[in-house]
Amino acid sequence: MFVIFLGEGAALLGLMYFGHNPYLFMFFAAMIFLCWGEIFSIFPATCADTFGSKYAAANAGTLYTAKGTASMLVPVASLLSAVGGWNAVFICAAGISIAAAIAAKFLLAPMRKRWINNTVEQTSNSVDASFQAAWSEAPRNSSAR
Repeated sequence: MFVIFLGEGAALLGLMYFGHNPYLFMFFAAMIFLCWGEIFSIFPATCADTFGSKYAAANAGTLYTAKGTASMLVPVASLLSAVGGWNAVFICAAGISIAAAIAAKFLLAPMRKRWINNTVEQTSNSVDASFQAAWSEAPRNSSAR
């Protein structure tokens, strides 16, 4: 997620600075759309990996509401474009994307690591306990006497 959000911010800034060149415009526009695709692929997978697959569909639906929530920023972008031009809109969007990259790296990654370690520890303890119980019962339950 860090790479995707950072790439999105860099592509927005690249489009703003080099968008007058038709080749670079196509390159940076393609990079922006490439990075936008993660909301459909990486977000649901990360959500299921982090919180489990039991409620993955509901959690992914909740994540997807961010697109609707972001649409409330359209009036802010319109105001920025009217007051400061389109450069202000691109800089603001790139700044938000880079901030999301930093948050993904330094907030989400450690949280996911703790969550996964706790889940693995709980699962391995219960598996070990059930295995040890079955192992100790095996000689009594054996039909090879």
